[in-house]
Amino acid sequence: MCRNIKTLFNFDPPATDAEIGAASLQFVRKLSGFNSPSKANEAAFNAAIAEVFEAGQRLLRSLETHAPPRDREIEAVRARARNAQRFGDRTPA
Repeated sequence: MCRNIKTLFNFDPPATDAEIGAASLQFVRKLSGFNSPSKANEAAFNAAIAEVFEAGQRLLRSLETHAPPRDREIEAVRARARNAQRFGDRTPA
């Protein structure tokens, strides 16, 4: 799993197009192995990003849940706590 792709479902406010686009870019980068494609592969790379973006939008619009929406700030604090536990405190002295 690509650690840079964040969960976008069931947040209040809902995921923005920019967030879905960023996740699409990361997904295509992971699949292709390219951070940025060559000129020869650029059209295919960009088309894949657009297709993943559209599929992501359809998916997020069609999912249903009975769980209350998650708060972005609370999830960010939890993620920082998990990272601190996993990697330790890396703040410079």
